[in-house]
Amino acid sequence: MRVQELSIDGAFEFIPTKFPDQRGSFTAPYQEDVFAEAVGYPLRLAQANNSVSRRGVIRGLHFADVPPGQSKYVYCAQGSALDVVVDLRVGSPTFGKFDTVRLDTESPRAVFIPEGLGHAFLALEDDTVVSYLCSTGYRPGHEHGVNPLDPELGLPWPADVPPVLSEKDEQAPSLSEAKSTGLLPDYQECLARYASLRAEANQS
Repeated sequence: MRVQELSIDGAFEFIPTKFPDQRGSFTAPYQEDVFAEAVGYPLRLAQANNSVSRRGVIRGLHFADVPPGQSKYVYCAQGSALDVVVDLRVGSPTFGKFDTVRLDTESPRAVFIPEGLGHAFLALEDDTVVSYLCSTGYRPGHEHGVNPLDPELGLPWPADVPPVLSEKDEQAPSLSEAKSTGLLPDYQECLARYASLRAEANQS
């Protein structure tokens, strides 16, 4: 498995080896030893999510309160998707910036999104299955969103794919609105969270 850090500090792309044969293929999208070496601590798994989306569906842009926040390890089990990571940490040098990774089954890749970053994806074909390994479970009232079509963000959604959003995501605030109301995570609190996870890993 190869690893490379994205342009957003703390976010990583993992590229596992695909083993094809006459039966089909095999891939191990998550490998703890590789993950822990890259990130500095193992992934805490509290919940696994699976979404099935038709072409054009955008899910996101989602994030959770920090602490504890929610980190995600995301991969595509079927179909293809454009995955987007946005720095929503107020005070971060890359605040408001984004990076993208194409997720599909032909060239398997996974993305790690640490606490404090926003995550969204667009399904590029029908019946796209995206799976998430989450560090914390769903916490009503502590999970939020920013409108993924906010012009200020300028996320690179394909022009030839009409977007389909849930009512909740469609009504989510803009980046500026979320920042002005104090909804967004604080960069220093996120750094403290990452440091505590590394310290716990070193003690075990």
